[in-house]
Amino acid sequence: MRTMPRIKRCSPDIPNIHRLYRSLRCVSIPTALAGLSLGLIFLTLLAKPVSAGELKPKGTNAYQLVTGDDSEQDRTHWDALFNKTAYVFGKEPAPFLRTHIDKLPVGRALDIAMSEGRNAVYLAKKGFSVDGVDISEVALRKAKRLARENHVSINTINADLSHYTIKPESYQVIVNIQFFQRSLISQIKRGLKKGGVVVYENYTVDQLNNASGQGMRRDYVVEKGELKELFKDFEILVYKETNDGTDAVASLVARKP
Repeated sequence: MRTMPRIKRCSPDIPNIHRLYRSLRCVSIPTALAGLSLGLIFLTLLAKPVSAGELKPKGTNAYQLVTGDDSEQDRTHWDALFNKTAYVFGKEPAPFLRTHIDKLPVGRALDIAMSEGRNAVYLAKKGFSVDGVDISEVALRKAKRLARENHVSINTINADLSHYTIKPESYQVIVNIQFFQRSLISQIKRGLKKGGVVVYENYTVDQLNNASGQGMRRDYVVEKGELKELFKDFEILVYKETNDGTDAVASLVARKP
């Protein structure tokens, strides 16, 4: 598994590539400010530190401050990250996906939080018809470029996954690598056709004790055994939890009954 830079995300239910933008600052409106004028709120925000448990939108406009919805700010930062010639996470697929490709029924596949397309393009080369969803339009353009380099095609969808709905009974395979959004689990299950397979890999709570996981928020990692429990109604084909001292991950391949 590739080592990635650290990120602080500002909502518990959005992507968890945790190690980018270490310097991001987040703000929130304290409950005590309810009813105050917007100008006074802005002044108070500048002066008052926030606690780790508060809702912390990154944006500075009134809508973001009040609702906590910072998707456009999030999109801007990811676009900036991917706006370079090099592929941030490389062009090779995740090792766990490559190792277990033979367990996947060829057909229509969905790559959640596709990034620059390394897993989607790999699936396309293996004969899958691939949809890839990501918040960054820049990343999607690079994914299409990678597909052209490999003489395959993929369908890209520019969407914020905190608002995206997976169409039910649509996919033979759904891939979710290093992205954790609990609210998507039920959608993943519904999105698979009968006999369809999910490939899911994410950091575990043990990552918080690794040097590379310092500062990572607990709600971006799965508890020990949680991933297996989340898919207990599926047929578990592969499940393991590993910690090499750098990356502590839970990895699962499961089939919808």
